[in-house]
Amino acid sequence: MTAASNRIAIIIDPALPAGLLANTIAGIAIGLGAARPELGAVALTDAAGRSTATITNLPVPVLQAPAEVIRSLLLKALPAPEEATVVPFPGFARSLHVFADYVAAFPTRDLGTETIDGFGLLGPDKWVRSLTGSLKLLR
Repeated sequence: MTAASNRIAIIIDPALPAGLLANTIAGIAIGLGAARPELGAVALTDAAGRSTATITNLPVPVLQAPAEVIRSLLLKALPAPEEATVVPFPGFARSLHVFADYVAAFPTRDLGTETIDGFGLLGPDKWVRSLTGSLKLLR
C-alpha cells in the first residue's frame, strides 16, 4: 500500500459540544494510527537535536454529517475492503472509562442501532471518496 493510493477521512457529528468533538476526533485519529503505523511511524530530529515523532504522511480532512448519516455511512463502509481500516466512535464508549470495559461491551452492541459520534476511514482513494464525496468540511 502506498500513501499516494490511499485516503483518510474522519466524519464527525458537528452537533457535539466542542470538547466531545475534539475528544472524538482524537480518539479516531489514534485508532487509525495504531491500526496503520505506516501513516507516520517516523522519528524526526530537529537542528538542535530534539527528537520527536512525526505527524501523519497523509492529509486528514475532518468532515461533518448528522448522526443518522454517520451511522448509515459506517454501515456502508462495513465490511471494509481488506486493505482498508474503519475506526468507529460509538456514543456508548463515553460512559466507559476503562478500555477493557469498552472491548468487553463492544461485541454485545449493534452498530446499526447505536449512536455513532464519528468514524475514521483509511483505504483506497476511490472507496473513501465514494463514501465521503458529498460531505462538507467541519467548520
